[in-house]
Amino acid sequence: MTWQDFIHDMQRCTRCSYCKYIPWRLIRNFRFSEGCPSAARYHWHAYAAGGKFNLAYSLLQGAIDINDSLLEVVYKCLMDGSCDIACKVQQDLEPLQHMQEFRVECVARGYLLPQHQPYLRSLRAEDNMLLRRREERGYWAEGLEVKRVTSDKAEVVFFAGCRYSYDQDLWPVARAAVHLLQRAGVDVGILGADEACCAGRAYELGYEGELMKFAEHQRDTLATVARTAGVHTLVTACSDCYSTFKVLYDKIGKKSDVEVCHITQYLERLIQEGRLRPRKSLDLNITYHDPCHLGRLGEPWIHWQGREYKPVGTQIWLHDPPKRFRRGTHGVYEPPRNVLKSIPGLELVEMYRTREYAWCCGAGGGVIDAYPDFAQWTAAERLEEAHEVGAEAIVSACPWCKRNFLDTAAITKDRIGIFDLVELVERAVGGSE
Repeated sequence: MTWQDFIHDMQRCTRCSYCKYIPWRLIRNFRFSEGCPSAARYHWHAYAAGGKFNLAYSLLQGAIDINDSLLEVVYKCLMDGSCDIACKVQQDLEPLQHMQEFRVECVARGYLLPQHQPYLRSLRAEDNMLLRRREERGYWAEGLEVKRVTSDKAEVVFFAGCRYSYDQDLWPVARAAVHLLQRAGVDVGILGADEACCAGRAYELGYEGELMKFAEHQRDTLATVARTAGVHTLVTACSDCYSTFKVLYDKIGKKSDVEVCHITQYLERLIQEGRLRPRKSLDLNITYHDPCHLGRLGEPWIHWQGREYKPVGTQIWLHDPPKRFRRGTHGVYEPPRNVLKSIPGLELVEMYRTREYAWCCGAGGGVIDAYPDFAQWTAAERLEEAHEVGAEAIVSACPWCKRNFLDTAAITKDRIGIFDLVELVERAVGGSE
């Protein structure tokens, strides 16, 4: 589809403002009732999904042109999908897919945000968007006694992803994930320096060609290691990578035959099978932050082909065949919570906005690269919410969430504990069983 294909959504949007908040029935604290960080931060309707429908329709009608002001509205968006899920409570519109295609159109017309260009050049030259050299990619695993699936047999490949591969502060999480899999007796290997970006973040910026290119590379790589090494499952601790492999590649018809699991799903499986036993008590009052790409954006893609039509004499649009919508409810929500609940001593308290209505950490949609002040403001809002429910620590399951929370806490002098779920499982498993 293209952005013009959403003209009926542009026309049908009733400007109800549901896209700005979580559903009214779920509001438990009005201070934490907003769902769209862009609208909450900039207090202007143009930044909300309804406002972007307005802008797109005006552009389609030739009333406005793409300029720097429009680009700022388009890219001061975390692409977190909160508006999309809330909209579908009131109307079945597709604000997130419209916004994605609108970004693709901006790129196709040559309207490129200058702040993003170094990261795109890095992706094209070095296979990552972290501005690092390709040959550094495997450094995170140095000293690990783990197989390389390019030369060894293994049933499971652990896919680190760019953030874990290049962010040295986060290396312990990736290494702990491998240790936990090995401890449970999983036949695991890694790609190491032969790994490449999934390109999900590039696609969010509007670079559709990069997603296609890297999706084909990943599918070929997985087909090769499946054939030569016996790999049948990919496990990643990065929520962005999970969503890209599981959802986006399926969306564009590049899905691999290899099973894709997030580390939280796989750890839950190992714990249920008794292969991993968290026994050490961790006396800590925590709250869990749902990463957008693991939660609502981790919901499987729903393919639909058909026509949209308006019956004669009516003002409603129907789909033939009937269209099923992604509503965020089938994201990965219970596995991380079940894993945390299996750890003795942990007290899990939920924030006011959770699961498909969780507030974004602020790192998505290219905002952390182009508008870091906005990314930090968004993260600070989430940390405040964690404090409000009495949590001593906030736990997530995505390196981008942890990175932005750590950076924001350092700036705001927030002393709340910040963990990846893998770190707590490693502590709870402790020494030899």
